[in-house]
Amino acid sequence: MINSQRSDEIIRVFNSVFSVMEGTVLSGGAAEPFYEPGHPATIFFREDFERSALHEVAHWCIAGRYRRQLPDYGYWYRAEGRDCSRQAAFYEVETRPQAIEQLFCEALDLPFKVSLDNLSVVLDDPSVTRFAEAVSAQASAFRLTGLPQRAAVFRDALRQRREHAQGNHAP
Repeated sequence: MINSQRSDEIIRVFNSVFSVMEGTVLSGGAAEPFYEPGHPATIFFREDFERSALHEVAHWCIAGRYRRQLPDYGYWYRAEGRDCSRQAAFYEVETRPQAIEQLFCEALDLPFKVSLDNLSVVLDDPSVTRFAEAVSAQASAFRLTGLPQRAAVFRDALRQRREHAQGNHAP
């Protein structure tokens, strides 16, 4: 379920943490997600989809300093109609960001399901199961070894905000 109030809250949390510290802001309402370097840099996510916001932030969290100077981090993107080899390449580069997104979802108590980003993929294809397992395994690894720094900061801020909103003012 899409909750524009929740996407607005995700924006507020992100911007309160990173607009000054990293010179980056999060903005919804875009037709397509996109990262635009600048002063400030802007992470655009689709419409008011909270999962799109979390996914795009996950990409930003793992992009290095050089990549954050390039539009859309300098990565290729191929929309619908990827062949099997290109879909396999998609799975490979998406495992880490989707694992981070999964942990962001957990922090907000949102359901998580991997994104295949390709409507022509057959859902019962074994590669889909392998991808979901790889994302889950990477999320488990992050739980054990820790998230990249910006991802950890954002996850903790999301968790704090949720606890505050629920009235759980844990120390």
